[in-house]
Amino acid sequence: MPSYRFKHRLKVRFSEVDSAQIVFHAHFLNYLDIAVSEYFSEGLKLERVEMAKSGKFAYIVKKVTLEFDTPAVVNDWLNIWCKTVEMGNTSFVMRFLITRDGEDKPLLKAENVYVSYDFTNQATRPIPDFLRHAIEVYEGCAP
Repeated sequence: MPSYRFKHRLKVRFSEVDSAQIVFHAHFLNYLDIAVSEYFSEGLKLERVEMAKSGKFAYIVKKVTLEFDTPAVVNDWLNIWCKTVEMGNTSFVMRFLITRDGEDKPLLKAENVYVSYDFTNQATRPIPDFLRHAIEVYEGCAP
């Protein structure tokens, strides 16, 4: 995917398919979360757990939009493409495509809105400058 720099690859396991032998829709949310974790650690070189523990940065999911095109089945190798496309003061938007290995046609398109969150005060907070800078450098421009 030319406009996506980051990709995480995973294999569909038997426990993730339903009685129709396709990936149960809720598992796609887990796939996206796995990809975001890897985007932070592999792409941005930042550890989400450490940032949250230290109080530097944590986030919550505000909105999820999923568009299913083609089902995935057990033993499919999936590529989860993700990128940050927008950053506001307290929120950021990530887009995702999931493709099957060797194919360009998306199985799923998604967009998630995340909010920078202070769990101590239970309130939103501005995205820290170090994270904003890391995303801008990684994505090659200001989203």
